[in-house]
Amino acid sequence: MSAIDTLTTPLGGPTLAQERRLVTSIPGPRSQQLLERKAAAVAAGVGHTAPIEAVAAGGGVIVDADGNSLIDLGSGIAVTTLGNAHPKIVEAVQAQVAQFTHTCFMVSPYESYVAVAEALNRITPGDHVKKSALFNSGAEAVENAIKIARKFTKKQAVVAFDHGYHGRTNLTMGLTAKAMPYKSGFGPFASEIYRAPMSYPYRDGLTGAEAAKKAISIIEKQVGADNLAAVIIEPIQGEGGFIVPADGFLPAIVDWCRANNVVFIADEIQTGFARTGAMFASELFGIVPDLITAAKGIAGGLPLAAVTGRAEMMDASHAGGLGGTYGGNPIACAAALAAIDAFENDGLLERAREIEAILKDRLTALQAVDGRVGDVRGYGAMVAAEFVDAETGEPDAALTVAVAKACIAEGVIVLTCGTYGNVIRFLPPLAIPDELLHEGLDVVAAALAAA
Repeated sequence: MSAIDTLTTPLGGPTLAQERRLVTSIPGPRSQQLLERKAAAVAAGVGHTAPIEAVAAGGGVIVDADGNSLIDLGSGIAVTTLGNAHPKIVEAVQAQVAQFTHTCFMVSPYESYVAVAEALNRITPGDHVKKSALFNSGAEAVENAIKIARKFTKKQAVVAFDHGYHGRTNLTMGLTAKAMPYKSGFGPFASEIYRAPMSYPYRDGLTGAEAAKKAISIIEKQVGADNLAAVIIEPIQGEGGFIVPADGFLPAIVDWCRANNVVFIADEIQTGFARTGAMFASELFGIVPDLITAAKGIAGGLPLAAVTGRAEMMDASHAGGLGGTYGGNPIACAAALAAIDAFENDGLLERAREIEAILKDRLTALQAVDGRVGDVRGYGAMVAAEFVDAETGEPDAALTVAVAKACIAEGVIVLTCGTYGNVIRFLPPLAIPDELLHEGLDVVAAALAAA
């Protein structure tokens, strides 16, 4: 069966039969051919999770070249939050491609870039006056947020947190906590980067206030507020294991930053745009960042990123100090405007919370009967299970890898994460039908039972 044979074409673009279907083993012969070409042509450092050749995707499935239909519980690492090839995105992109593909906003500006900035200024947390700048990737947004903070404060040091992930460029590797696979062998890294302990309730046993006091003490003693330009943190850590800080931790860090002329940067690259059941995860913790970085879900799969923040901070840079050839590409901007429209008007915040209820109900039920599920945590369609040795509570990376591989072999794409490699994260597209999500979780449960 050809993948295209499964397509139907309603108004607004292609959709796919929402089913898990295995017609070959994974990988099938056509996918295997592509993997052989990849091995010969693509740098070995570029890995992959699912050994397939994707040819179509939509709703909650990815279809491969062999006609297999896999349940997608990863959304391209939280990018296709709306669902792949969302009709609003497709229509907006097609219209823009026919109009023009590039002028470089720094050469000849266009309205869609300004409209995206206006939308971000409106929907990000806080009612203060804001401005935005657009870039290509999450790492690039982080780099520019650090530049802006340093320029504004005239200080240099930056504090990031244990288990944090901020990207693969030199500066963002320095900010990232985990060595393998992100940092090992790629140094030396940018200077004036320091690390503080993260609130990790499952492992540190501290209240938010206690964890914040510990972090602030280290910052004051090892860095010093007079030297510190910015604190950068993911409100819910992504690659580090979907770590949700204890209540009160983030507000205490924000308050300390405000009192010490330190810019508080919320890295919402993975948590932004309805992923957590709020437009931005900062809202869940009652905090208002000075600067916020966004990417991933912003444009339905097209490369776009942004820094949004207090106008006086965003304006600290001299003219020409921010930008980039492709930053705010018009096609990506068109997609972002369509995506933001859908997030605001199509009930997607509510849908994320419905998915949260399903994920947590199913995973906590597993936890109740299997001591290897040490913790279940997260918000919205961003939920994780941490796998441990049932007797010692120590991280069990081998079990985690075995469960993930078994799921993929059975047609369910799941992603692992965590500093210790022992977390499976669930990032389904919001378009996934309930029954398909339940079926995917059935496969996860069976894989755990068999491991």
